[in-house]
Formats: sequence, C-alpha cells, structure tokens
Amino acid sequence: MRDVSQALKGYRRLIAVIMIISLLVSITPFSSTYATTQPVTPMIAAGARHSLALKSDGTVLAWGRNDYGQLGNETTTSSSTPVQVSGLTNVTTVTAGWWHSLALELDGTVWAWGDNRYGQLGNETTTSSSKPVQVSNLSGVVAISSCLGAHSLALKSDGTVWAWGGNWYGQLGDGTTTMYKTTPVQVSGLSGVVAIAAGGEHSLALKQD
Repeated sequence: MRDVSQALKGYRRLIAVIMIISLLVSITPFSSTYATTQPVTPMIAAGARHSLALKSDGTVLAWGRNDYGQLGNETTTSSSTPVQVSGLTNVTTVTAGWWHSLALELDGTVWAWGDNRYGQLGNETTTSSSKPVQVSNLSGVVAISSCLGAHSLALKSDGTVWAWGGNWYGQLGDGTTTMYKTTPVQVSGLSGVVAIAAGGEHSLALKQD
C-alpha cells in the first residue's frame, strides 16, 4: 500500500507540474500578441488646409492641400479624397501643424512629413518630405501635439516634454529664441507632466499636481 500511495503522490505532482507549464505556455503568446495588437481609437486632426484620419487598424488617411507633401503619400499633388499615408501601420495618435503632419506609433516613436523649412519634421534637416520620416533622438513618447504653427511637442513616459521646429517667440521652451531647431530639445524645468498642447506660436503643459 505504501508503494501505491507514493506512486499516487508522484503522479499528482507530475500532473500539477504539467498544468503549470501548460498555463505558462498559453499565457506568454497571448501577452505578446496583445502588446502589438491593442485596439486603436480612431481620431481626426486638421492642419491649415489638410486633414488627417486615424483608422482603427492603425493606418492613416489624409486629404486636402499637399504643397509640401503633408498628405504623406509620396507626392505633392493635392487630393479632394482621402489617400493613405505611406508606410504607417501601427499609429496610435495623429496631429497636424500648419503645413506638416505627425504620427505617434505604438512603439513610442514619432513620425513626421510635409513642410520642413523650419525643422518641423525634427530629422536634423530643413528638407520637406512627402513621406513619413522618423523624428530624431526621440523614444518613449506617449503624446504629441501640433497646431496651426511650425513647431511640435512630445510628452515622454518619464513626464518630460520635448519640442522642435519654429522658435522665434521661444515656443520650444529651452530658454532660447533661436529661430528654429531641427531636432527635439527638452523643455526646461518641466517634470511630472501629464498633458501637452501646442498653439500657433506658444506651448502649454499640465503637471500632475
């Protein structure tokens, strides 16, 4: 009887181990899949004479004037109907400046296209682009903002704010009035920020306190 009892105990332990392993195997792929396919909330944004629409599948549509490539479809031809922005598939947020456009992707990177005469694309150049280019030296972003102006803002997950583009009135908040910056600079003296908003030539931040 003792041998039978020990065998049953060993069998139960084996079954328990198998169940735990099966549970772990089933959870891991689900979590990985969820992280890359979480639902996107559709939204719209308007620039000076162009508009953007974020679809639930993470792609972006644009229409209107396209003088500087702000529609992002690799042309400078204006369109009265929506065209798909090239190369973007995991977008969570869109915003539009005067003649440029921005998109925040699920991985925390920011992409920009359109007018770049004042560094609005943040890619270390002043060359306009009709397709999305990645904003340089910027990661871990959770929110973006641009308005009817030539500068943009990004809020990072650590509560800091970064800005680039036109700065003739100090709208980048880095303590200078250098005409423009072609790469993101950190807004001085801000931490614990939870929301941002860009005006035409000024910027705002809301702190958690």
